[in-house]
Amino acid sequence: MRISTTVFMTDQTIGPVRLARALEERGFAGLYLPEHTHIPVSRESPYPGGVLPPECGRMLNPFVALAQAAAVTERLGLGTNITLVAQHDPIDLAKQIATLDHLSGGRLTLGIGYGWNREEAEDHGVDWARRRALVRESMAVMRALWADEPTAYEGELRGVRASEAYPKPVRAPRRRKSGPPLYGPRTLIGAPAGPAGFARIAAYADGWMPVGGSGLGTSLPALRAAWADAGRDPDDLYVALSAVEPSAGKLAHYRESGVDEVILQLPPAGEREVMGVLDAYARHLT
Repeated sequence: MRISTTVFMTDQTIGPVRLARALEERGFAGLYLPEHTHIPVSRESPYPGGVLPPECGRMLNPFVALAQAAAVTERLGLGTNITLVAQHDPIDLAKQIATLDHLSGGRLTLGIGYGWNREEAEDHGVDWARRRALVRESMAVMRALWADEPTAYEGELRGVRASEAYPKPVRAPRRRKSGPPLYGPRTLIGAPAGPAGFARIAAYADGWMPVGGSGLGTSLPALRAAWADAGRDPDDLYVALSAVEPSAGKLAHYRESGVDEVILQLPPAGEREVMGVLDAYARHLT
């Protein structure tokens, strides 16, 4: 089981270069960064965790920060948890993702999700009620651009002409029972457990990225059943738990449950505090 980290990285916290080097030196598997473009002051959307962390309004762009991390490491995995796909132009986002994956030698994992902040999404022109469909069609646009040959996609909400688009992501395409192969980096959907969410994961992703690991005894069998119903290869399913506070017993339970990766939560703090927590977490690597 891989052990990685995540942090709300801002203009006031440890930066990507120092953190990435420290992670690779200690043997951690990866660094994941979340995304918010802005947090409207006038907001009715409740934050899922209760009180909105002030760091949400100060986050660095994850792709820029991860590019810095890639430049100073050789093995460290790079990921988003999560990219708010509906808030991006998918053609431009496809280029950013493919470029980072190409320059890092295929080290990128793309965590995607639907968001919780309606006001933020609406500032991007997102119809909140249709955001899940928008994410699905945006992923289809990006995969058309990542395909080996010029490929068109025309959906109800998004589309792209058959185009020359380079670079290509490094990961090999994954086959499905129906539909074209899934091109691009490993893509994990961050969503609560449930039949609808698991059906989406099986339809157009490579796995699941929930927050924490509660209820795995029932959720993982349900996810695997949805995966099998979609005709997906069982070996292709990937499960990464995000924002975990570790303990030896907890990590052992996740490993025994068949979890592929655990992403430990670091504090949104300066170098000294983060390094202290990182050294404490490193004890779980052996």
